[in-house]
Amino acid sequence: MKDKLKTTIDYLKSRGVDYGDIRYVRRETESIKVNDETVNSLSKDVDQGFGIRVIADGAWGFASSSICTAAEMRKIANRAITIAKASAMTKKEDVRLAEAQPQVGTYSTPFVTDPFGVKLKPKIALLLKANKILAKDKRIKVAESSMDFFKTYKLFCSTEGAEIEQNLLESGAGYTATAVDGSEVQRRSYPNSHGGDYGTGGFEFVERMNLLDHAERVREEAIALLSAPPLPAGKRDVVIGASQLALQVHESCGHPIELDRVLGTEISLAGGSFLQPEKLNRLQYGSKIVNIVADATTPGGLGTFGYDDEGIPAMRDFIVRNGLFVGYLSSRETAPVINRQSNGAMRADSWNRIPLIRMTNINLEPGNVGFDDLLADTEGGLLLETNKSWSIDDQRLNFQFGVEIAWEIKGGKKGQIYKNPLYTGITPQFWNSCDAICNRNHWHVWGVPNCGKGEPMQTAHVAHGAAPARFRNLEVGVMQ
Repeated sequence: MKDKLKTTIDYLKSRGVDYGDIRYVRRETESIKVNDETVNSLSKDVDQGFGIRVIADGAWGFASSSICTAAEMRKIANRAITIAKASAMTKKEDVRLAEAQPQVGTYSTPFVTDPFGVKLKPKIALLLKANKILAKDKRIKVAESSMDFFKTYKLFCSTEGAEIEQNLLESGAGYTATAVDGSEVQRRSYPNSHGGDYGTGGFEFVERMNLLDHAERVREEAIALLSAPPLPAGKRDVVIGASQLALQVHESCGHPIELDRVLGTEISLAGGSFLQPEKLNRLQYGSKIVNIVADATTPGGLGTFGYDDEGIPAMRDFIVRNGLFVGYLSSRETAPVINRQSNGAMRADSWNRIPLIRMTNINLEPGNVGFDDLLADTEGGLLLETNKSWSIDDQRLNFQFGVEIAWEIKGGKKGQIYKNPLYTGITPQFWNSCDAICNRNHWHVWGVPNCGKGEPMQTAHVAHGAAPARFRNLEVGVMQ
């Protein structure tokens, strides 16, 4: 396959393109979903193909195919050139790419146990056991559990001389218990809502979750929520749990720092960004203890890889340093607008999609406080955990998040629970109200395998490292 790609690159050079690259992708997936005592769905799939990008006459062209022959690659190369030249007729200016050293290298996800080598029977048995524990009380009307695995092989070559080979392995699992009493419906999830938790690694990633050890607690919390009072509205000091804070980072920092969104070239699906270029190195995005990095090298992160889909090496780059907004996620095309080099954020979700600027691992760096000490120092506050719903405006400023459960903090411990809690805020005010972040002992990288962007829609695998943190004087209430 590599020889076919290199031959195609030679052909693109012979056609005189300004730039060209070809990306071959083969992805194997396995998904298991179990409802109560029944395997609801079981799928295994293999998908492969290639995509070719070119710049000709100063404009982009892209074409792709699942027929991986040398003749088809030449045909698709010609199609990409034709599209580029047609696009050039309406261009406002020539495409300009930031300089980049062509990379020749390989990358493979570190892992212990290949999940595709683990038989289905023990995987299904584990999920059924978890559901059985969840459903021991008749008030649990639905117990749902799942596992998902992804194995991706990528080859990338460019007319500049890049030759990159990558093998990526991703694993994830989780479950949810839904309790019902009359018209009252509540749920609790582990280790996170919306499908659980995901990361780069093998089956050991799932084993470390210890799914069976947490099922009884999840069941009892779901049942307790049925009779819990709603959270009274008002302003409270709030400790936000790590998994919910990861989604907060995703929505109120990760998306607004995508430079194509900022510049208006990817705006129609989910809006723009309040982080316009004039705010770079000027906006006090958060308090002095808030440090956020884009780090595609984070061990185990779902946004961890060796090279992006433009061949830029994975890197760690500050987005917010000591509360100051200092960086974006960029591509080779957008980086020159802010006089910088690409920080390797271009990725496509398949061979038949053109790369877009996507989050990697956007991490809130840990602080220096123990979790028990933070609770002890937040008397009369609230602890909020596990996302249930979210809403944020198209500039990523005004937001509302609903969570599965809230506890009053009393005597340095979790006390009264409340159902249907939510909190609201404005992004810079919210992050400036942060006055404590737990230390690395409580820090975890949460995988998000379903980040949507682009038309046609692309679903990216991203992640966010976070630890529980405290925010002063937040507006809280109850979901109606």
